[in-house]
Amino acid sequence: MTTHTLFPTLVHSARLRHSGWRQLNDRLLRECQQLRLDDEAGRRWSAKNYPGGFTSYNSASRMHQLSPTFANLERKLNRHVAAFARALEFDLAGRALAMTDCWVNIMPRQVVHGLHLHPLSTISGTYYVRTPKGSPGLKFEDPRLERFMAAPPRVATARAQNRPWIVLPAEAGNVVLFESWLRHEVPPNPVAAERVSISFNYNWF
Repeated sequence: MTTHTLFPTLVHSARLRHSGWRQLNDRLLRECQQLRLDDEAGRRWSAKNYPGGFTSYNSASRMHQLSPTFANLERKLNRHVAAFARALEFDLAGRALAMTDCWVNIMPRQVVHGLHLHPLSTISGTYYVRTPKGSPGLKFEDPRLERFMAAPPRVATARAQNRPWIVLPAEAGNVVLFESWLRHEVPPNPVAAERVSISFNYNWF
């Protein structure tokens, strides 16, 4: 008898680079914090839609086109996106995956980012700039969850691929990539220090 593994959900997690990432993160952190001070429209939008936190999602969402530091980050992310696309066995003949959106997220204590996906994108991801000890990770939901119907609960020792939710730790200097249809969330930040990340989308159309 053979038990097949069908329709896997792939997620890419890796160091952005093995050296020099601290210097890059220092520059990115300064720009993220300055953006929060300068982006009045973003602060207004966040007050209504991201209570307690700051995101430039609805105001400055193409930071890779506005800042040389973010453009440098884009160049380094491109290598990871290309590797992930190969793992997914995408046929990209005649088209290229390109970054279309790139924005800042700052999560103080108790701020949460609810369950969502990234419509009209192909590959999405997060790069971690600052993750104080105890910062929440990125929680992914099994895309088949609504169809489990009468499935029993899983045993506590279930393998990751058999669990309905998986949390990947947030670690400064790491990048996480996933297909944009995969729902995910960030649980409430339990620590006093701010969790700072940069989210982005890549499209091929």
